[in-house]
Amino acid sequence: MSKPALWTKDFIFVSVSNFFVFLTFYYLLVTLPIYTIEDLQGGGTEAGLIVTVFLISAIISRPLTGNWISRYGTKVIFIISLTLFFLGAALYFFPSTIGSLLVLRFFHGIGFGMVTTATGTIVANIIPDSRRGEGMGYYALFMNLAMVMGPFLGLTAMQNWGIEVTFTLTTLCAFIALGIGVLVQLPKAKEDASLAPKREKMSFRFGDMFEASAVKISLVGAFFAITYSSILSFVSVYANDNGLAEVSSFFFVVYAAVLLLSRPFTGKWYDRFGANVIIYPALVIFAVGMFILSGAHTALLFLLAAGFIGLGWGTVFPSFQTIAIQEAPPAKRGVATATFLSIFDVGIGFGSFIVGVIGGQIGFSSLYFYGSFFILAGILLYYFLHGSNHQVPATTQNLSNNS
Repeated sequence: MSKPALWTKDFIFVSVSNFFVFLTFYYLLVTLPIYTIEDLQGGGTEAGLIVTVFLISAIISRPLTGNWISRYGTKVIFIISLTLFFLGAALYFFPSTIGSLLVLRFFHGIGFGMVTTATGTIVANIIPDSRRGEGMGYYALFMNLAMVMGPFLGLTAMQNWGIEVTFTLTTLCAFIALGIGVLVQLPKAKEDASLAPKREKMSFRFGDMFEASAVKISLVGAFFAITYSSILSFVSVYANDNGLAEVSSFFFVVYAAVLLLSRPFTGKWYDRFGANVIIYPALVIFAVGMFILSGAHTALLFLLAAGFIGLGWGTVFPSFQTIAIQEAPPAKRGVATATFLSIFDVGIGFGSFIVGVIGGQIGFSSLYFYGSFFILAGILLYYFLHGSNHQVPATTQNLSNNS
């Protein structure tokens, strides 16, 4: 029996649109702190706030977006959110003070929080149920590629072409995301299934903005996000301290390359054998990568660590998001996506702060060393909150019965 199609035009459109959203996000993540310090005469605290304010507004907007999706439809909220994200990107030419830039970052973060929730919901609706793990893995791969290309493009533009061209490219990327997003056509049956019954008034009850079934796996994701934040925020600093500045930019290139090679297998194995068969070994691989990184004083070990972390965390993250979506009713997939991403971002935000404090006290080598054991301890958290209740997919059971 042939498999249901995964690489439909709508899956490709929404994945590419999301790629340009995240390309814009990572592009600004590395350029705005430099712009704040060099052009707006801010300090390290102000540069940090530029990132924090954006993240806070995204976290605030996601639960509301999940609720709006359930009420008004995914496509409507998707286009509105892409429009807000584009408008925010187009306004970076105008702030002349740190205060006005912070206001813009808050506004732009709302668009980002909305659009990432909407795209996650669309993907959950158009991926065939039997290929959900595989599909979510490829969808996450587009975000991983943006994580590699965004910082490279941003720093290249800022160093060679100046701030005007830098902000022009920001606007262009967001416009492409909007243009491609308009082409997405969610099948009407899927759209109708995502709509909850209309209520006369907008309510703000917990159940309307957070999906209870997604909370446990979201907490697990946030736990591991604390360790992952140490990679996002400080791996380049660690490389400089170890005399590896010349290869630091290749860390996420190797990370992405390993993802590209592994994704065709890990997603299919998830769908065939279930989450536990993929997540337990992936977490061990993630821990091994952190352990290698803690002692990486050569380029070979540094890039080897990148490969292990890319295979481990790059497999775990989309698996967690897939679990959050699978366990929610179809009408609550938007809320489940928002719940997962909001709680996950809290882990990233808290982790960025706490690992910075700890790393400054004990050094980043020790931070990554202890981080590997933190990951291993998290395996127990995953077991108690989800793994112990794992259900083997029906397709696997059928294979066993027929063998």
